[in-house]
Amino acid sequence: MEEPLCCCEYIDRRGEKNHLVACCCDCEDLDEGCERWLTCRSLPPGTLERIADTILDRFRIPWLKGAIKINISLLPPLVLLPVFLHVAALHFLLALVILTSLPVVVLWYYYLTHRRKGRTLFFLSLGLFSLGYMYYVFLREVVPRGHVGQTQVVILTCGLILMLVALSQAKRDPGYLASQMSNDKSPCQGSNDLPNRKILGSSNGLHGAALSGIASCHAKNSDAKGYSRTLAEGLDRAKEDWCTKCQLIRPPRAGHCRLCGICVRRLDHHCVWINSCVGERNHRAFILVLSLFLLTSVYGITLTLDTICRGQNMFIALFYCPGTYADYSSALSFTCVWYCAIVTAGMGYILLIQLLNISYNVTEREARLALREDTGRRLLGGIVVDTGKYNQGFLYNWGQFLTLGSPTPQHSAEDIV
Repeated sequence: MEEPLCCCEYIDRRGEKNHLVACCCDCEDLDEGCERWLTCRSLPPGTLERIADTILDRFRIPWLKGAIKINISLLPPLVLLPVFLHVAALHFLLALVILTSLPVVVLWYYYLTHRRKGRTLFFLSLGLFSLGYMYYVFLREVVPRGHVGQTQVVILTCGLILMLVALSQAKRDPGYLASQMSNDKSPCQGSNDLPNRKILGSSNGLHGAALSGIASCHAKNSDAKGYSRTLAEGLDRAKEDWCTKCQLIRPPRAGHCRLCGICVRRLDHHCVWINSCVGERNHRAFILVLSLFLLTSVYGITLTLDTICRGQNMFIALFYCPGTYADYSSALSFTCVWYCAIVTAGMGYILLIQLLNISYNVTEREARLALREDTGRRLLGGIVVDTGKYNQGFLYNWGQFLTLGSPTPQHSAEDIV
């Protein structure tokens, strides 16, 4: 029987018991790195990775049954966002520099993590903390001025709550495909099968093992030439849909997410803002999150501008509001308005692309593949790509989208044949 861990103990990445007090002990890699840096010598390969892994493993807080590990990517938004916004509120030029550089830094970090194929909680943390901090500034700096009614505060609060509920739904299972290995061999199964002769299940209830059964029925009811052509086409399609990493046959429109390391039904894309894939089961919730965010954000921006720029049109006040930086409270509120406006514009562009893709029944993944293989055509100035493969008209496409994730009747191989 192992002794239970106290609140400050934990099992480190080497499987050994460690203590938070000893966080600065056993730092050979860090000592060697500092010594080589002081003597202007290069570091051995992998030293920086080992130092980073050690720091991340020791970054913990005390807990009831042992110290728990904290993802360090959660912290930068919590610390830097309030600092940057408060500094930007000091002067107009500071606000211009900071609000211009923030999107650049975020995009740089996105491409950095995307290129390394790593998952991060930075963007989810940034999004959630931005919502919370903007709401805090609104209650602290805008509402006390007396121009915002209680009903308007309730409406804004309800919008935030509904958006968080929709976000919790969007972060659920997007439609992951489980690897159900099957070693059963059909009597008519030939020697030229898929890798390792493993035929795996698909999401529509027709398992890969049914392929040999269908071939058997065709052999009995068709001539040899037609059967050979059908079997060859089936095997070619199966090889195209075969995922070598998950070891399964993907159903139509499914894809493998390299960040999550698993195949997803009707994969659209991996969204860093929810730290999850957008697929068959959560695509509608994802659209709902974006829609609620835009409505709530625009409403909050309108209320704030109407308070600090009395008597001015909202669009004019966004660019010209005299006397804003004469008062620090107004300057902070105006800076937060511009921050919200930048984020809202980005999310609005994402929502526009999503709505257009739904109207043409194409996913982001299919659009990228079509452009890479030169099989699609750009429409509406190039912001949407029509593959022409699943497009059945505007109403049919939206009807199919609104029923995504609904249970479909299962058919056996004999019914299909």
